[in-house]
Amino acid sequence: MAKGEKETLPIYELRPPPWLPKTHASADLGYTGFHPPRPDDIEEVLTDVTVQNGLVLPHVVSAEGWTAVSLVQGPQNLHHLEDLMNKIFLRRSENVPPVPASTFRMPSRVTLNDTKRNQWFADLANPDFPLYKLGKNVPHGAKGHDLLDLLQSNNVAIPRAVWFLRVFGGNESAGLRNKPGYNPTQYSIEWANVVTSYMKKLLADIALPTAPRPGLNIKMTFKNMLADPQLRERWTSRFSYCLELLRTFYAEGLVDNRTFLTWLVQQMGTCNLAQLGFVARLADEYLDGLLINRALTHHFVDACLNRLVEIRSASAKDLLENLESTLRNLIARSFLALPDAFVSPRAWQLHSELLGGILSGAVAPTEGTPPQNTQALQQTFQDLFADVKRRNEAMLFRHLPPRVVGSLTSALSDIKLLNSLSGDTDIGSVIFFEDASIPHPSFARKLDILLTWSVTSLQYGDHRPYAAACILEEWRRKAGERAIRHEAESPDQFIQDQVFDWLDGSCDAADPENLLAVSLLLGHLVKQGLFSYQQYVQRLIARGEAGLSFGQGGHSRHREFLRWTCLHTADASVIRQRKVTLYGVRARQTPEDEHEHQMRGELRRLLPEVFNGQGRDAQSLATKFWESCPTLLSSPRYEQVRTIREWFLPILRKHISSQEKALANDSSDVLKTFTMSAILMARTKCYGSLLDLTLFTLERATTHPLLVGVLETLCQHMEVWACMNVIKNVAAGLYAAHQYWRGRGIHSRQLLLLLMQVDKDCYLEPTQRDQVLNDISAYSHALHPMSQNSNAVPVHLPEVLLLATDPNPEAPSNLAKSLWYKYMTTSNWAWTVWDNTIASLRQIPVMITDVEGRLTCALKYAHFLWQVDQHLPQGFDSHVLEWFLGSGRNEAAALTVEVWDIVTVVLLQLCVYGALTTTTILQGLIYPVWQNAATASSPEQGQSLEVLLSAINALFERLLLRDECGTGLPPADVFEAQALRTRRRDVFREPHFSKLVDNLPAVVLVEHNDFLSDTLRQGSRALRESICRFSVFRLGVYRDLDAVRCAYERLLESRSVSEELHAHLVTALRLMLRDPSQGSAEDSDGFATMSSLLTPWKLAATAIEMRLTLKQLAEGLTREATRSAANATLDRLGNFVFHQCKSTEEVDFVAEMMTEVSRDVAGKFVNAGLQRIIELLQEHFDPKNEDNVHAFVSNTGEVLRLLSKIVERFRHNATLPILDPAVQDRFFSGLVGRLAQMKEAWAAGRSDDEDDSLNQASHCIIFLSRLLQFDLGFPGAWTPQATDLSATLCKILIDLLLLHADGSGLDTVAFPLLFDTLLYLLDETPVDPKSATFDPFRNYPEIELCHLPTGTPPEYRARIRTLLPYVALNPAVADLAYATRDASSGLSLTQPVQNRPWEWTEYLGDVSPGEVNPRTDERAGTRIEEHASVRNCASIALELFGARLTGDVLVSAHAAGDQHVEATLRTFQDDRAGESVFARDWREARVPLNDDSARSRSGTDHEDEQAGGAVAGTAGQHQAASRRGSPALSIRSGVARVSGLSSAGSRRQSPATSTTIGHPLSRLSVSTASEPIDVDAFDFANGSTSAVKRKQDDDDEVQIVEGPGPSRASKRPRAKVGAKTKGKKR
Repeated sequence: MAKGEKETLPIYELRPPPWLPKTHASADLGYTGFHPPRPDDIEEVLTDVTVQNGLVLPHVVSAEGWTAVSLVQGPQNLHHLEDLMNKIFLRRSENVPPVPASTFRMPSRVTLNDTKRNQWFADLANPDFPLYKLGKNVPHGAKGHDLLDLLQSNNVAIPRAVWFLRVFGGNESAGLRNKPGYNPTQYSIEWANVVTSYMKKLLADIALPTAPRPGLNIKMTFKNMLADPQLRERWTSRFSYCLELLRTFYAEGLVDNRTFLTWLVQQMGTCNLAQLGFVARLADEYLDGLLINRALTHHFVDACLNRLVEIRSASAKDLLENLESTLRNLIARSFLALPDAFVSPRAWQLHSELLGGILSGAVAPTEGTPPQNTQALQQTFQDLFADVKRRNEAMLFRHLPPRVVGSLTSALSDIKLLNSLSGDTDIGSVIFFEDASIPHPSFARKLDILLTWSVTSLQYGDHRPYAAACILEEWRRKAGERAIRHEAESPDQFIQDQVFDWLDGSCDAADPENLLAVSLLLGHLVKQGLFSYQQYVQRLIARGEAGLSFGQGGHSRHREFLRWTCLHTADASVIRQRKVTLYGVRARQTPEDEHEHQMRGELRRLLPEVFNGQGRDAQSLATKFWESCPTLLSSPRYEQVRTIREWFLPILRKHISSQEKALANDSSDVLKTFTMSAILMARTKCYGSLLDLTLFTLERATTHPLLVGVLETLCQHMEVWACMNVIKNVAAGLYAAHQYWRGRGIHSRQLLLLLMQVDKDCYLEPTQRDQVLNDISAYSHALHPMSQNSNAVPVHLPEVLLLATDPNPEAPSNLAKSLWYKYMTTSNWAWTVWDNTIASLRQIPVMITDVEGRLTCALKYAHFLWQVDQHLPQGFDSHVLEWFLGSGRNEAAALTVEVWDIVTVVLLQLCVYGALTTTTILQGLIYPVWQNAATASSPEQGQSLEVLLSAINALFERLLLRDECGTGLPPADVFEAQALRTRRRDVFREPHFSKLVDNLPAVVLVEHNDFLSDTLRQGSRALRESICRFSVFRLGVYRDLDAVRCAYERLLESRSVSEELHAHLVTALRLMLRDPSQGSAEDSDGFATMSSLLTPWKLAATAIEMRLTLKQLAEGLTREATRSAANATLDRLGNFVFHQCKSTEEVDFVAEMMTEVSRDVAGKFVNAGLQRIIELLQEHFDPKNEDNVHAFVSNTGEVLRLLSKIVERFRHNATLPILDPAVQDRFFSGLVGRLAQMKEAWAAGRSDDEDDSLNQASHCIIFLSRLLQFDLGFPGAWTPQATDLSATLCKILIDLLLLHADGSGLDTVAFPLLFDTLLYLLDETPVDPKSATFDPFRNYPEIELCHLPTGTPPEYRARIRTLLPYVALNPAVADLAYATRDASSGLSLTQPVQNRPWEWTEYLGDVSPGEVNPRTDERAGTRIEEHASVRNCASIALELFGARLTGDVLVSAHAAGDQHVEATLRTFQDDRAGESVFARDWREARVPLNDDSARSRSGTDHEDEQAGGAVAGTAGQHQAASRRGSPALSIRSGVARVSGLSSAGSRRQSPATSTTIGHPLSRLSVSTASEPIDVDAFDFANGSTSAVKRKQDDDDEVQIVEGPGPSRASKRPRAKVGAKTKGKKR
């Protein structure tokens, strides 16, 4: 250009700002909101009008009156408009470019030298060195533990180390991705093994010193890693770094969670106590992952419980309190989260008490915690513990629910009650019938038991019919009162019908052997008015009973009932009706008349003095004089009672009344008549007549011998009087007699003792009782006055010896009186007299040579001692017993045979007198000798006992077994024999009978003591067998069977008794319990006639017999010589029990007998029972046949119940019998097969909608599950074959579990039981010994979560989920699945997304934050793309999410902050995705201030800018590096937002970045607008004070936000936020 020439300026061309987008992508329509002036525009043309008046544009349309209604009223206008819009959207979508293909590339591996590799790791460790520069490739070299050590030694930050290891693992697994069956998480398993082995290596450095082993000369050194500070610091650093890596690995799935948790559980059980502290802390951190799966949790808590036991037994337990507390906390948390993990019977047996203690103290009140929360949590623990306890004990078959009491069980208790009746029983207080209501369901059954018990020959005692009648009478009284109150029908007819039905149908009533007892019962029922004989006959005639009359053909059981039953009435019509029914209308003479004539003749001949004849001498009477009256004893009871009560008893009364004067002169034969008549009435069981005669004679007994005879009769039959409920009458008669004798000034000690015994503080009036007690006290003081100056009794009394040669008949009486007078104040003078008497008797064989003289002398001494007894207030008996048990034991052992003959006479005569009781002689003399003879251990000792044992056996025989009189020894006549029988009855009453039973086993030992002579042994056996045959002895046995059992058990359990004698003891017991008709007592096993013993009347006795027999067999199993025989016996017994006992009552009975068997015997029965179940499993079975299913469950169920009862007591110590492997194999295979059958049948029934079939099948499946539970608890259950079948059985149970958890098969009973059975099976399945790895998931179901039944209740579904071998899903893929759209655009899910932790690496970007991006930054010299394309460069391709371009542009805020420009831009753009609804609402709801108000406040704005900038600089440091603001954002605008002013701040931010600056929601800005934002989670009050510090030169920058930046400064806070959002478990 020439000098001076004016420079031509370029024409200014107005251009839009670079960030302003075009209005249209292809058409030249300018820019949105940018309208530069043009020369041809109307506003550029100057005219006079425009100059003068300004530019006025006309209205395009009439704004006030124009409407578009006419434009759209046409029929096609709206359709055209719709088509236009559709075409616009279609063309727009066609022009949108597709999402580009993924450009992501995993950084490759390169081989570097050591220098470069070290530099690379140094850069990796440098947080300021950008990763995107290192992300092109990674070095190849170190692996495994070395790689972890390398990262730790370089102190690489955890996020950068995780990135490197992820890239490293991605390259390692790259070669496997294209192979079939590739598992993306396979390398996670390998890496988990690397990490766990690394941790195990670190833990191995913490070892405990081992104790020196004796005998080994090995020097051992122990290196304590944690004691050295340097080593401890290095170890701690490595372990801590590994734990930090592990947290990220675990959270992101880089280590397989299942592998790691399995290793953790294994370490909990195998590490030492020093390592346990670290493992426990590790478990505490990852406990949530363990609690998702039951397999892991069960093994984990089992290991924790074992470790707690180990800690409590350790010597350093005081130093491990924190560790113990941690373990307790882990167990409590596990229990609360997953109680099913504690449902394991074997673990429950070992740790139930420990677990209960842990849970009871798991909840401790803390400060700040409401008490109700603590109580609620504690109650939750208690409820869960109770549920777990119930489930475990149910599978252990503990506390089985008692079966409803059956008729047999109830009968046993009823019979026991009836047999307990004795002379001391108040029959009116016996409660036999539960209720007095009519009719009661159990009344008929109980009445049958009562009536049958009273007549059966299997029970003993003449009192039974009277007891039955009185019990029924008491019920009738209560029922009658109830009927009156309720105005109901009287119970009389009901009882009549019930008794008739029993007579008509009872087999025991029809037994001819029981006819006498039945007639006795019916007669008493008729007498009490409980049964009408007349109605009985009429009913039989009305129903046309054939065979009632003797003249008719055939025979009816009721004919004998009618003939034998006594009537107790004088009604002639009833007697006539009976005669006509039995003998016909025309019968004049009957056999009864002839029998009655014969009986009267027999009585006249036996008692001629009663009929005014000449009586015979008492000495001439035979011992069994009643045998002279055969007709009387054998005639029907009707004839006996009629003869005795209606004819003989009135004659006796008249005779006794006529002998009053003779009685006064002691010349009467009333004693003889009364005694013989009483014996005859007792023989004919006419106890009613006997009672009347006894009480009648008691009123007229004016002599002491007659009084004693009457009292002895009352004592002898006390059980009958009690059951007749006439004790009150007896007491009244005794009191009247006492008053009579008291009026005469005579004191009868025997009368007063019997009166007090009968009264029992019940029947006498209080004044009467006090009088009797005062009389007894006065009598005692009279015979034994209290004095301080008592004369001492000398040891030797020579006058006692002189009595032998004194011929004076009154010498015994005089000597007794003189001794009493001298020593009455001394308490032991009677003992000294007895001692001197025995010493004197030892001299008699020397003084008197002839036998007759010795007998006379013995009787003289007996009379003397009786006189001494009469002078003692309490009698002579206790002093003699004291002597026998003291010094007399040695004295008796020294007596010779001749002396024993004399002593025996004295003892027998004293028993006759009543001075000594039979029980005293037995207890003081006989029982101790038996005990000594049983324990004789040498021939010399046996020889020394021969005389003594022979003498006491003879004495025992005469006291208890023989009734003969007149043999030269006492008793001399029938009267003394009657007295001796009275003393004998006390032996069979309590408390004396128990002592007899206790000593009878000693007799068995005497029988088999080889040191005694054969004669003594055989004699002892004869005595024992004879006493066992006595009816009164058997009555005592069945009254107290427990005493019998204890007596023999005591010897069988004693170690002093040889085991060879146990069989003889059991045989002796069997003789006591059995009748001869029930089988020989010599049966080798005792069960040859078992079926005949399974009756209610012998069940209790049979139970005792079987218990002791089983104990004998158990001992036989322990001896080599008897083992084979015992095994054979047990095999026979087991076969009988499980084949013959089919009813529930028999099973319960046998089970009760076997509750105390030994373990070996129980094992034999268990194997026998399983063998029986095998047979039932092998029988033909149709699972669809309800009868077959019911029969199988019923029969097998009884066997199972019996087996569970047998082994119940062994479950408390977890030592059950061992199963036979062969039996177990067959049983287990049969059980698996039957379960498979039932599964198929159940599935078929479900498909056919057969509800009944389903219910029956479910019932059978439940039973089979219980059968499996029973079997799993035994040692030896897991044979090799059973182990092989375990997987099949687990699969069957899983299928059954799923079938019962869904739809129509949902069963709330079967599902829990099957679930617990499956847990039991999974826990008990033995570990494969060939497996080298620990696999807690063995046999657990492998089912995908999506394949679980959809109709399963949530509770059941959650429980099934715990069985699946899956840990928690990674949050990144939880609830994420692949989906496709079908032809109808419906969305269908295909499969869940699988986590690919080694392929999904972090996106590092192209440049680090703060650097210039040449592609998008204007400062790089390029224009920003108007419509920037999407970059698909992340590791997860956008195609997986169905991403597509929409063509929409995110409109940013205007650079100058001009709201008018920004509003104009938004007017022409679709920016729905550009801002949140909150930001848009804020923008559209604001009213801009005018310029004046803005200028007026500019000064304030300037001040606020400075303050706001400082705040923003501190608050936004962590966000400025990761995300840039929009070009409109500046320091000024940022301050304006903070200060709330609108002058300069009215130019708001770009919608894309407005939520990221100074707002609490800025953390979530990486989300799309469609993601929900939890607004309530943020504090908006503090959000207005935050801002972002920006440089002044960044005001006009534009940044398209694509995601989080890779810088270190922004990564940490985002990881923290991400952890919170990913912490929720699915």
